[in-house]
Amino acid sequence: MLLAIDCGNTNTVFSIWDGTQFIANWRIATSHKRTADQYFVWLNTLMTLDGIASDIDEMVISSTVPRVVFNLRVLADKYFGTRPLVVGRTDCQLPIDVRVDAGTAVGPDRLVNSVAGHDLFGGDLIIVDFGTATTFDVVDSDGAYIGGSIAPGVNLSLEALHQAAAALPHVDISRPSSVIGTNTVACMQSGVFWGYVGLVREICDQIKAEHGRPMKVISTGGLAPLFQQSVHLFDAFEDELTMHGLTVIHQFNKEI
Repeated sequence: MLLAIDCGNTNTVFSIWDGTQFIANWRIATSHKRTADQYFVWLNTLMTLDGIASDIDEMVISSTVPRVVFNLRVLADKYFGTRPLVVGRTDCQLPIDVRVDAGTAVGPDRLVNSVAGHDLFGGDLIIVDFGTATTFDVVDSDGAYIGGSIAPGVNLSLEALHQAAAALPHVDISRPSSVIGTNTVACMQSGVFWGYVGLVREICDQIKAEHGRPMKVISTGGLAPLFQQSVHLFDAFEDELTMHGLTVIHQFNKEI
């Protein structure tokens, strides 16, 4: 079985792929201090609780936090006897082209999402990922990654408001009942929610105008369902987009 790992700035997701479907998904806070032994104890406990056999013999990793990769590689070698495929390393090939400025380092998660988007929806896509940052990735008609935009994440913006203004509390993001807030929390929620609706819509409109062809907008990430259900911004929502991309990349590398 394949263990796919998506390490983001905030959380790391572990998913087990049996060749046809994901049979388990677990999430843990990202920390470069966590050792391979700690990963294994945590993972093995969850696998045991869920009744999943520990016959993992392959691993693929996407990580936006380079310092975490070392211990994940030790985990693969020490406990599963395998060498992981790491997106972004020279020995990991992608089934799509990357057409950006020479010397530009593209986040592995953005490349993985682009691979998954093209596999599921074809070309001419905008992929909006609501993570620690809100990223917009553009997939060309032939599946190539051709760039995008990066904006602060929704929760990051709320935390910045709370930390920079002593009188403003920490609030959770949700769709307010009205745009005009009648208390501080409602005002903050309105500003952030509708502000991000406007941000997403305007950036996507500008990308479409510059691209010059009809495009589908695909959303993913923790807060994507909130915006997907509240306003019409996206053509589709894919919760496991990154994980799907990891399986596609892994299979591509096995076949070449």
